[in-house]
Amino acid sequence: MLTDISSQYAIRYDPYITVTNIGYIKVLVNYYDFLVSNMKSILAHTLFDGYRFIKEVYVVFDGDKIMGIASEPKGDVIGEGFVTPALIDSHSHIGMVRHAEPSVESEVNEQADLFLPDLDPLDSVYFDDKYFRDAVEFGVLYSCIVPGSGNLIGGKAVVIRNFASNRREAPVRYIGYKMALGYNPRSTYLIWRGKRFHTRMGVYAFLHRKFHEVLKKKVKIEWRIRQRERILRRRMEKGLISKEEFEEEIRELREVLMMEFSPVDRAILEILNREKRIKVHVHKEDDAIFLVEIMKRYNLVGMADHLEDVHHLEIFRFLRDNDVPIVYGPIDSLAYKTELKHESYRNVKLLIESGAKFSLMTDHPVVLSRNLILGLRYFLMYDMGEEEALAVITRNAAEILGIDDLLGTIEPGKLASLVVWDRNPFYLGAKPVLVIGEGKILYRWEE
Repeated sequence: MLTDISSQYAIRYDPYITVTNIGYIKVLVNYYDFLVSNMKSILAHTLFDGYRFIKEVYVVFDGDKIMGIASEPKGDVIGEGFVTPALIDSHSHIGMVRHAEPSVESEVNEQADLFLPDLDPLDSVYFDDKYFRDAVEFGVLYSCIVPGSGNLIGGKAVVIRNFASNRREAPVRYIGYKMALGYNPRSTYLIWRGKRFHTRMGVYAFLHRKFHEVLKKKVKIEWRIRQRERILRRRMEKGLISKEEFEEEIRELREVLMMEFSPVDRAILEILNREKRIKVHVHKEDDAIFLVEIMKRYNLVGMADHLEDVHHLEIFRFLRDNDVPIVYGPIDSLAYKTELKHESYRNVKLLIESGAKFSLMTDHPVVLSRNLILGLRYFLMYDMGEEEALAVITRNAAEILGIDDLLGTIEPGKLASLVVWDRNPFYLGAKPVLVIGEGKILYRWEE
């Protein structure tokens, strides 16, 4: 059903209006005219709103927010074509591995230790990297950037604006922490610094030890707080202190005791308290099963990234049945290690059949961010519908990353980040002719 936003501002007849408020009516009419004059519209010959295709409608936005979908334009019509939400790259190292720079200048991995959850990848991004502009020109306006996979927990995961001028403008939301299982964290045993392990059993045992260490500290601190609460409550009941004094002392005690947690401990505590997601690099099937086991054991929330070596339907279904969404890919990259020996574009058929929730990644620069949409062709080959395929890199990505209150669909209140294509984006020669980022024109195709 189409939503015509004009009803939000319509002035209805009121039998109780008197002469004294005629001036108010004029002001209201003028205000409505002002609102309309500041709105902008895009004519969508076909609109993909995140769910379905809709023909011959207008997407209306005001400032950085979408106002709705209408049958008539509101304000200036600034473009027309096939309209989709902004594309979202669910796993990327863009800005950390940069165009035309030698590999020694890459900042994707910090080699100092196996546990580095407090690292912020935004600190290693340069926004003058050419690949940001390329991504925007192909409609990829947002990326979830993470450190590499040489560490067990390598740092934070943050969704950024690819069209930002600098780090201050870039962050959309910090969603959690990057974790890595399988070959990568053990491959650094001899060449990187810090406490490291040669085998997966060593890496995984260390993970359990670290979680146990933080949980033990948490239990001890909570016990000390409860002990003090009991003493203070008895004093309050005797009238020796007020309720306000009781609450203030407990608050101060909690603040002091929480300082016993290091930045690394605090990050792990956010994971264990389900305050943040884990974004887990995992390729092989046995490591995927281990991931589900630790998520169930510690009641964690997160996602499985890559899964390129998964080649049995039941593994994808196992993840689905345990509510672990998948960030799949990168498709079309070199299978450069034994861990990828079962990698094949044919595995996407199993992913589709499993019914698991998934989005797509480029792992930029493994696949360039601008080529995100090209990976969907394999899903179309295995009879996924075009609407469902576009949802993979829009709505699904936003939901899995926890930013669906802002992005992923074209609905009132969402950010006005839109891509206007000259034709169906699945046509090989299709191109964005207009790119809107949060209400601003970022790019317009010129012959």
